[in-house]
Amino acid sequence: MSKKVLVISTSPRKGGNSEQLADACIRGAQEAGNQVEKITLYDKTIGFCKGCLACINTQRCVIRDDADTIVQKMLTADVIVFATPIYYYGMCGQMKTLLDRANPLYSADYSFRDIYMLAAAAEEEESTVDGAVTGLEGWIVCFEKARLAGTVFAGGVTSVGEVEGHPALKQAYELGASIE
Repeated sequence: MSKKVLVISTSPRKGGNSEQLADACIRGAQEAGNQVEKITLYDKTIGFCKGCLACINTQRCVIRDDADTIVQKMLTADVIVFATPIYYYGMCGQMKTLLDRANPLYSADYSFRDIYMLAAAAEEEESTVDGAVTGLEGWIVCFEKARLAGTVFAGGVTSVGEVEGHPALKQAYELGASIE
């Protein structure tokens, strides 16, 4: 059965290494017969959460910007894939801001079950991604029906395009192809 997959590329750089991981994952997911939508954050306006908690009752944020639209797409996705560059051993700020703004999902009847993370960093150590994983798991734990289903990490890539030929591109493709 086909899944509705939402891939969110959170990098501020168009065509950056984490976005290339996202594109590889998308190819795999589409070839596996899934319905895939890609959202990039570099061209979106996303304000910071105000902490008003109105969204708990309304399932909508009081701030009307691109985050509100993205969160509504997250609500109906079966699978969500986040792609992020690693900054200072954590997810990029754009991703964290979006996760904060996804608070309306907390009390909603969300569809997503499997969450994946694709990450790219200048540092090569596998542990480089641990802070971002911990941050994403902190969000996921608030959604009892969801789980972190997998992570792909491309280390040792800095400039746009350096991920070309990296084994993580194949891993991202295979991750997408395994979604069923």
